[in-house]
Amino acid sequence: MGHDHHHGSAAARAGAAARRPLGIALALGVVTFAVQIVVALRTDSLALLTDSAHVLTDVAAIGLSLAAVMVADRPTRPDRTFGLYRLEVLVALLNAVLMLAVAVWAIVEGLSRLGDPPDVPGLPILVVGTFGLITNLVSLRLLSNGGSLVAEGARLDVLADSIASIGVIIGAVLILTLGIEVADTWVGLAIAVWIVPRSLRLAADALRVLVQAAPRHIDLTAVHDDLRALPDVVEVHDLHVWTLTSDMDVLTAHLVVRTGSDHHATLDGAREVLAQSHDIHHATLQVEPEDHAGCDELDW
Repeated sequence: MGHDHHHGSAAARAGAAARRPLGIALALGVVTFAVQIVVALRTDSLALLTDSAHVLTDVAAIGLSLAAVMVADRPTRPDRTFGLYRLEVLVALLNAVLMLAVAVWAIVEGLSRLGDPPDVPGLPILVVGTFGLITNLVSLRLLSNGGSLVAEGARLDVLADSIASIGVIIGAVLILTLGIEVADTWVGLAIAVWIVPRSLRLAADALRVLVQAAPRHIDLTAVHDDLRALPDVVEVHDLHVWTLTSDMDVLTAHLVVRTGSDHHATLDGAREVLAQSHDIHHATLQVEPEDHAGCDELDW
């Protein structure tokens, strides 16, 4: 679409800026998981055990996101024409599967405990739950300062952990003040049930990207009509829109124009309408004079 502009990825630069907060969040997550799993096993707390498993999946997601940022920022082989941005989507799918497995296990375990809840001490659970909430709040503060999509995904994971930590604290307070030991089991079940729809939604979003379905927020009819409305454009076909990775939508299309029209003006107009009206900044457009033949032979 010109000779003197560059197609370097802003997402890669934003991801590189997120390395430090992601690294700190990863370290805090590892420490939180280690403390939670040790205390959970010693106290037989289902709430802490479920929360620690949730923390572990988020630690894995943050770690893989950090690795994806580091890999995506490096030069790739010539045959990887789209780089390695899809690593983020694969990480999301893996995270969803892990979270769903944890949730199913916690639900089965929790239901088996309801009839005969174990004796769970409230004080260590309260201390560890508070510690987890503090580390999550620190991570949230770090991850809220950047504009990286990777950091934003990690921030949402940490936010979910913060809510789970609040649940652990509430359960511990009920045990300490009212002696309701089954509260720990109920909190563990609540966290597990809360994880299930998040896991399914994350998996569905990742699979939607992997099968290259059109993004939900893109109105294909509106895109087609806006391109068709450009001066000298008489037809639009072979229109494809898909997501490369989060918030990186890609479009390809053939624009049939009047013979003898200004192709440069058509390309500039198409680029402007796609960017301003549909937030699509990476488009590959083929301009064809209306007397051109051959494209109608495509059968997919």
